[in-house]
Amino acid sequence: MIPVLAGLDIGGTKCAVVLGVEDEKGITLVAKQSFPTPNTPDSALLIMMNELENLLLERQGLELKAIGISCGGPLDSKKGLILSPPNLPNWDRIDVISPLKERFQVPVSVQNDANACALAEWKWGAGNGTSNMIFLTFGTGMGAGFILDGRLYTGTNDMAGEVGHVRLENDGPIGYGKAGSFEGFCSGGGIARLAQMKADEWLKQGKTTSICTNRDEIATITAKSVGEAAQTGDELAKDIYRIVGQKLGRGLALLVDMLNPERIVIGSIYLRQEALLKPIVMEELRKEALSYSRNVCTIVSPGLGESVGDLAALSVAKYGLEFEG
Repeated sequence: MIPVLAGLDIGGTKCAVVLGVEDEKGITLVAKQSFPTPNTPDSALLIMMNELENLLLERQGLELKAIGISCGGPLDSKKGLILSPPNLPNWDRIDVISPLKERFQVPVSVQNDANACALAEWKWGAGNGTSNMIFLTFGTGMGAGFILDGRLYTGTNDMAGEVGHVRLENDGPIGYGKAGSFEGFCSGGGIARLAQMKADEWLKQGKTTSICTNRDEIATITAKSVGEAAQTGDELAKDIYRIVGQKLGRGLALLVDMLNPERIVIGSIYLRQEALLKPIVMEELRKEALSYSRNVCTIVSPGLGESVGDLAALSVAKYGLEFEG
């Protein structure tokens, strides 16, 4: 029998069930099934359990060793409760561990999505071999997962890593309910809001930009459209990314000075726009961070690339076996 890990990814719009097999080179995804997130937690859990059972039945010779769950926070990883995340409003104190343990009779663990991605990169990606690593989501929002002294650090009540709430400036785009926050400047929504503010000023001055041709189009600006415009040399888009890069560098400097990591892995938008952002980020980091800490820390994009999300829940299963099982 081949040992296999299972991962359940619970999102606001879709859920996924994945199976992975580990070897000396890392982990291989052997099956995946996605479906739209049902309206009720009970329905979602039932479908996920049925899908997992079907995937196992379809592939003979696999022995399920553990199940990991990745979900947006807040949550209680020790009790296995999901505590009404913003993207899952009906999931209020939902026990996601007990039903799975009862049905599959294997260890089950849950972590928020940033922690899960941190574990995946630590086990199989760009953080492999490190003892102190930080993963930053830099996608829809800005969150962090901390690997400190060779273990996942979740804090007193699983709220460690909410770096997006840190205020970097007195004013600026709103993120995590706070103007000028790390998430306000460094997230998909934050970049779009910053671009909308800048584009309005730009067009009022009679200048042109490929981000939008008139003020009626301002509301349609997205982080993706700004990134595409910046890559083609659009002056306004490049200026927006200069601001984003400076704020990202400043946020990284705080983390470097406080936690002294070996590596910081930055996902999603940084992965896609590294060529634009990295020179600006590193210049700001040189200005702001202590040299002793900065010189032992590398800043990289995910070693797992865009697949980090698929492997995140599997890494929660792996971590549960090693540290909680």
